[in-house]
Amino acid sequence: MPTDDRAFNYNLDYRNLNLREHPELYRVGKGEMGVLLVQPYKDEILPNWRFKTPEIARESSEKIYQLFLDYKANGDFIGMDMARKFLQMGYTRARRYANHRTGQKYDGPVPNDKKGQSGAHGRAQLPREEDPVKAESARIFYGKYLEAREDEEYKKRKKEWQKTYG
Repeated sequence: MPTDDRAFNYNLDYRNLNLREHPELYRVGKGEMGVLLVQPYKDEILPNWRFKTPEIARESSEKIYQLFLDYKANGDFIGMDMARKFLQMGYTRARRYANHRTGQKYDGPVPNDKKGQSGAHGRAQLPREEDPVKAESARIFYGKYLEAREDEEYKKRKKEWQKTYG
């Protein structure tokens, strides 16, 4: 698994680890790394994460962005970063469904030795079809994701976090 100290550590026991109690173990990683693992944040944010229609996406992204602001007000960088990751994931998943009705990008199952990794792994990419409803949901999430990602305090705390913890 990752050897870079800044990479998200997938070797930790996330089922039994509360990163609010052990923040020193958190690594930002890239993109959405660890978004569905890090507790207690996953349980706090995931119930709000929906993108089926633009109305649902708007309500969801606003709730998650409010959590981002709440974490920010409480000085909780991990919470801010996790909320940012959920907003990013709202965009990427809605975009995937906008491009592929079933949400599947590639033909055939993922080989057992490649599960949990991203990429085609020799499988053909399925044809794209544009779903304007999901595309609008993606656009809504992308706007909120950018607000979180470009927040000056978030950027400052992220830089400090990476300097302190790797």
